[in-house]
Amino acid sequence: MSNIRAGYRYATAIIGVAAETKAIDAVQKDFQSLDALIRSSADLRAFLKSPVINAEKKKKILTEIFAKSVSELTMKFLLLLASNGREDVLPEIIRQYSRLRDERLGILDVKLEAVVPLSKAQEQEITGRLEKSSKKKVRLTTVLNPSLKGGFTVQAEDRVWDASVRHELASLRERLEKGTS
Repeated sequence: MSNIRAGYRYATAIIGVAAETKAIDAVQKDFQSLDALIRSSADLRAFLKSPVINAEKKKKILTEIFAKSVSELTMKFLLLLASNGREDVLPEIIRQYSRLRDERLGILDVKLEAVVPLSKAQEQEITGRLEKSSKKKVRLTTVLNPSLKGGFTVQAEDRVWDASVRHELASLRERLEKGTS
C-alpha cells in the first residue's frame, strides 16, 4: 500500500477517535510538534524508517522520547504505528490529518503569489472575496514571486486564478499569433 493511501487511512482513523474524545486540536498540536521535530532531525527520520530496529524497541524509544510531551491519545497512536510497522508513514499521516481537520472545520488553505507585498487591506479584500465565494474560512499564505512581473496568482485546492501581468502578456501573445495565422 502506498504511503499516501496508508497515511490517509491512519489519519482518518485518528481523527475519528480524536473527534469522539474531543481531542482534535490536542492531536493537531502534537502532530505539529512531531512534524517540526521530524523535519529538523535526520536521526529521527532514519529511526522511523529503519527496518532493522524491531517494533518493541521502537515502542520503547518512542515512549521515552514522547510520553511526556504528547497527549495520551497521540502516544497510543504512535505505539500502534510502531506495532504495525508503519511509523515511517507518520509524516504523511500528519499531512493528511491536517487536511482532514481543516475540512471538518471548513478552512480553506489559499496560496497567493505577488511581486510585491500586499497591504493588509488588500489581503483582507482578497480573503473576504474568497470566503464569500467558497463559504469557508480562508487561511491565506502570501509568497513573493518576482517572475510574475506584476499582479498576482491565487491557488486554492486545485484551482488557480491568474491575475498576473505574465499571464496577461501570454494571453495577448496567443491572441495575436492566432490572428496572424
